[in-house]
Amino acid sequence: MPSESTRILGIETSCDETAAAVVENGRSIRSNIVASQAALHAQYGGVFPEAASRRHIETIYSVVAEALAAAHAGLEAIDAIAVTRGPGLAGSLVVGMNMAKGMALASNLPILGVNHLEAHLYSIWLVEAEPEPKFPLLALIVSGGHTELILMLDHQKYQRLGGTLDDAAGESFDKVARLLGLAYPGGPAIQAAAENGDPTAYKFPRAWLEGTWNFSFSGLKSAVVREVRKRQPELEAGVEAPRPGLPIADIAASFQAAAVEVLVGKTLAAAKDFKAKEILVGGGVSANRPLREAFQAKATLPVRTPPLELCTDNAAMTAAVGHRRFLAGQRDALDMDVLPTWLLDGV
Repeated sequence: MPSESTRILGIETSCDETAAAVVENGRSIRSNIVASQAALHAQYGGVFPEAASRRHIETIYSVVAEALAAAHAGLEAIDAIAVTRGPGLAGSLVVGMNMAKGMALASNLPILGVNHLEAHLYSIWLVEAEPEPKFPLLALIVSGGHTELILMLDHQKYQRLGGTLDDAAGESFDKVARLLGLAYPGGPAIQAAAENGDPTAYKFPRAWLEGTWNFSFSGLKSAVVREVRKRQPELEAGVEAPRPGLPIADIAASFQAAAVEVLVGKTLAAAKDFKAKEILVGGGVSANRPLREAFQAKATLPVRTPPLELCTDNAAMTAAVGHRRFLAGQRDALDMDVLPTWLLDGV
């Protein structure tokens, strides 16, 4: 059985961030390098998969080299390489996987395939100043590609309660931001626009999907589309022109309020039903300030959210999972493949 003292190199390329990090003992970040592609994809109003994979190829080597240099660690000081195996964009995942395989083969290091959703949960463990969370945990993973409710019974023991049936929450933020002529990524843009808006100006629908722990945001997005079309009918023809006179702040605030109410309401209800001791909220949308404030105002049990730099995709959280799985004896073969639709349930 290996010692609990480990240094894990993490590699993450599931979507549009090229990231590498070195984490010691599963909690201490020695380096955490992220090369964002936000500017590249802003012109498309969302992630363009082919462009994302090409940019990963261009940057992966330098990002990994920078992470090792910043940690003052050569590969001889690394115990294992943890790499995101899925879920995510297939082309993007392959770039990180091939980099990790090449390094593992050249250095004779173990390679560990990591679930990206599990990694978002372990971003909480990287906050060294706070005690480790208590089980069972009710986790909301909310990002551009995922909206999932996960019951975490213990390390590496999960029960997937539900997820989005259509758009992820972050994806709906991006689409509504584009509709309103706001910047990409949509989450920060919607939050900024909503600061001067009235969240009760429009009664946008809340999809509660009673009797399930699933989410749906397509109806909410469609309601925003209908409201905008009342003032700009040419939107149906695909016109992407500025919208003078459009009450952007009120629409953004009302949309954000609807999304936050459902996310918080369903999470708190699940936490009560499953007798969770704490709530974890991770993923890019967990950086949303109204979402955090709503949880703190309404929750009767502790709610953990990572610092902002660990909300979005990064490799430190991948390495944190790698630490746990390395200690548990996981070793993956060099012929393992990526799993673009890999769910987090009982792994």
